[in-house]
Amino acid sequence: AFYTGNKQFVVETVESEPPLPGEVQIDVAYCGICGTDLHVYLGHMDQRIGNHRVIGHEMSGTIRVIGAGVDNVSVGDHVVVRPLDACGECPSCLKGLRHVCQQLKFLGLDTHGAFQEQWNVPAHTVHILPKALSLQQAALIEPAAVAVHDVRRGTVGASDDVLVIGGGPIGMLIAMVAKQTGANVTVSEINTHRLAMAEELGINTINPKEQDATEVLMTATGGKGIDVVFEVSGTQSGVDLMTAVTAVRGRIVMVAIHAEKPAVDLFQFFWKEIEMLGARVYEPEDYDEAIRLVAEEKIDSKKLITSVQPLSVIQAAFEELTANPQAMKTLIQCSPEAKS
Repeated sequence: AFYTGNKQFVVETVESEPPLPGEVQIDVAYCGICGTDLHVYLGHMDQRIGNHRVIGHEMSGTIRVIGAGVDNVSVGDHVVVRPLDACGECPSCLKGLRHVCQQLKFLGLDTHGAFQEQWNVPAHTVHILPKALSLQQAALIEPAAVAVHDVRRGTVGASDDVLVIGGGPIGMLIAMVAKQTGANVTVSEINTHRLAMAEELGINTINPKEQDATEVLMTATGGKGIDVVFEVSGTQSGVDLMTAVTAVRGRIVMVAIHAEKPAVDLFQFFWKEIEMLGARVYEPEDYDEAIRLVAEEKIDSKKLITSVQPLSVIQAAFEELTANPQAMKTLIQCSPEAKS
């Protein structure tokens, strides 16, 4: 399925190319539509990806063919892809921070991605799954790894009061990952469907449209404030809330990509000695932990799947996802014979 610009996808039949040395070919089972894919659909990334690109990266699948020199996987392995191809030579890579490589190629944006039946990727990006894990659930590993990385950046502990501002798929996964550490987690969200989902998961909720969020959270913490705040909303109101409720020497983790520069109350950072941490994608250990959490059902990734659609109707799937405020995660079934 090629994104061709102007909110359009075209499904084409093309010749499958064998994997190059150091690559593997994967039969893609499922690929989730993520927020970045929606940015592509809405035309926000045309300069980066052009108008004939296969996108998609939240995937699961099975190894079909192994290229020369590959010895870390076998044909038939169930896998997910960590879609980062680093240069290995820039200052970030030399510091061991390959996930923030200064020449990073993100598979599915800077290269063709997973909305296709067969996908060739560098073998070093592949993580093997337990065979018992559902391939539908495994398609949530990539966003779960984002959440694991974010929670790790925030050094969330069992006694921490945690606030997640924004209850979309990533926010909900952050809340789940933080909760399983033993933290006391609250999600701030105005979408009633998302609030209900959080409550079903045993997560505290607050609707800032109906309550004074700052007052409620400060009262709930005995005036202390929130130890770790995750800003996942990408809104000015979310940024205002994050500085208002953070505790003395609390931590703010910036997760959302803000389309416009928000105004930030820097006085609060001085007054309360707040720390702010950036969080971008994930590292290999985050993928390993995400696989464990999903496979052992420590987090309920299934709950986020609201629709599964065949590749042939990807256009309608994107249209529905942007129009339906109750939708969370749509999976595209890329191989007709893929099992759940």
